[in-house]
Amino acid sequence: MITRREAAQRLDIPLEMATRHGLPTTLTEAQLAEIEENPPPWLLQSRANRTGKKPVWVELVCNVCGTTEKARPKKWWPTFTYVCCDHHEPSELPAPALDEVRAEYPGVGNRFIGVVDTPLG
Repeated sequence: MITRREAAQRLDIPLEMATRHGLPTTLTEAQLAEIEENPPPWLLQSRANRTGKKPVWVELVCNVCGTTEKARPKKWWPTFTYVCCDHHEPSELPAPALDEVRAEYPGVGNRFIGVVDTPLG
């Protein structure tokens, strides 16, 4: 069985859209294959409206242990230098260069911290 969230990720649509258009909380592989092979009008319209500028889902990968999670990118997310699980210590990541300053952004996905190293001055 596939959850609605997994189906939304595979269809590359927001979870809210999957809910709004009546995707059940769980689907079989056959049900999802049918949607992919014969997309309903709302899914065709969604795909036609894409500009390609902003992804619907991104895969976050911890730079320390390799844990992954698919998440909806947020407008406030900068381009991260590193992403790590929130239980790792900052010292587990490569240190910033001597001419860089490090900023941490908690709350990335469900369990990650985003790290941005930027040049001084």
